[in-house]
Amino acid sequence: MIELPEASVLAQQIRSTLKGKTISRVTMAQSPHKFAWYLGDPQGYHSLLAGRTIENAAGYGGLVEIQAEGAALLFGDGVSLRYMTADETLPSKHQLHIEFDDESHLFGSVQMYGGLWAFEGEYDNPYYAGAKEKPHPLSEAFSEAYFAGLMDNSSDKLSLKAFLATEQRVPGLGNGVLQDILFNAGMHPKKKLSTLTGEDRRILYSAVKTTLGEMTFLGGRDTERDLGGCLGGYKTILSKNTVDKPCPSCGGTIKKEAYMGGSIYYCGTCQKL
Repeated sequence: MIELPEASVLAQQIRSTLKGKTISRVTMAQSPHKFAWYLGDPQGYHSLLAGRTIENAAGYGGLVEIQAEGAALLFGDGVSLRYMTADETLPSKHQLHIEFDDESHLFGSVQMYGGLWAFEGEYDNPYYAGAKEKPHPLSEAFSEAYFAGLMDNSSDKLSLKAFLATEQRVPGLGNGVLQDILFNAGMHPKKKLSTLTGEDRRILYSAVKTTLGEMTFLGGRDTERDLGGCLGGYKTILSKNTVDKPCPSCGGTIKKEAYMGGSIYYCGTCQKL
């Protein structure tokens, strides 16, 4: 799933790879998917986008936006994007296929669920608006005081998972990147906000900044693929790749547990509840 590091990496790759290319054809929903979400009739995307040239791309939280001469394509966190040249074997199943004037291609495929939204002008969506307006965690605006304000305005009864990975308090910080953030902070996902000391708050803030920074710098997590289909260079400490393996810090076993409708990973020794 695309989260903040992957959105930043994909946007940079799109800028360097697709900028200046003109869209010649758009094919939508070739493979029906119950949880693929579109804005309006997806069969109208060709008439909206064809003939426009890619100008820019940006990552907003866990969203990736491609800008093309007044129109935009916005991708949600469950969409896998893949750029391919004319000499590669093209996939037969996809929810989005853009052909460019140089005969290269961009494919979008929905995994469990995901949005592929095309629009001209503004798009009235609260998650999109919030992701654009709130400070990026790697920016100076995402200060310790700002982070403290997020905690102060949240219920003390929330667990750290609920605080960090729900309600888009920090856009793009989802359940995936959450795991290593909390490992680096030495805190259990079920730990309550009410139990945090002032020092705990500073440690958690630092873990958010440094962990997301490293994930982005290294090209995303090794559980996700980039525009070329390659896995990210950041080796996850806690993920599906490491469950039941030794903790790199203490040697204990990394555990997986169901919690809040998803999974959490943790070391029972380093992250005591």
